Amino acid sequence: MTAGFDVGAERPTHPTIAQLREVTQPPSVRSRAAAEHWVAHAYLRDISPYLTRILLRAGFSANGVTWLMIISAAAAAVVTAWPTLLAAILVVILVQLQMLLDCCDGEVARWRQTSSPVGVYLDRVGHYVAECGIAVALGVRATGQFQISGVWISAGLLLGLLVALNKVENDLVHVARHYAGLPQMPDAENVRAPRGGLLRTGRRLARMIPFHRVFHSVELSILVLIAAVVDLFADGAATKLLLAALVIAACLTLVGHLVAVLASSRLR
Repeated sequence: MTAGFDVGAERPTHPTIAQLREVTQPPSVRSRAAAEHWVAHAYLRDISPYLTRILLRAGFSANGVTWLMIISAAAAAVVTAWPTLLAAILVVILVQLQMLLDCCDGEVARWRQTSSPVGVYLDRVGHYVAECGIAVALGVRATGQFQISGVWISAGLLLGLLVALNKVENDLVHVARHYAGLPQMPDAENVRAPRGGLLRTGRRLARMIPFHRVFHSVELSILVLIAAVVDLFADGAATKLLLAALVIAACLTLVGHLVAVLASSRLR
């Protein structure tokens, strides 16, 4: 069974990669505007069915895979705090694993037909742990050691708060729509685009210089690695500069995101 596989039929115990792609990667998944990170589009969705098949044969549930994703996210945050180049390389690897497992948990759920609110909730927890955790740990990394207080510790905590608030702005759209009795928001660009001409222009400019996207775990991990390489010659100055720049960018993103949500069709 390859093309034309009946997605509603009983699923085979040992599916082929072609069957997994047909059932777990429908166009509705591959074409999502916001839920799919660029690494998923670029290469992770090409790799994920192979790991998904292993996880299915090992008996993992979708939520079990999500817990693996959360563990990878937490490990990436912890390792970020170690001020070494090796740790920065490991952060990038752990984040890539987190994102790969993030693809796989949905694929396992679609194959087993076990999608649930618990899975969605745990998935969000994983992303909060990764992105907010890396932000906070960056303060420890900039300090050079773990301590209770300090300028860079405070900066890391502030960045973690700003990243969390930025993510909350996204999640509150779904909460507001639910309480208002509106249907689920389509994951499409035309819904997210501001209605005003000036704001649309501003959004296009922001997409040309997408600093608002650096707060995802993938981009954060890459920036941590770049700063770690520079720090080999700059004695930690690059990580401190990165943290300061991220705090400023997070403040701008938080305000801009709020304006973008209110000016779009997301709450209508």
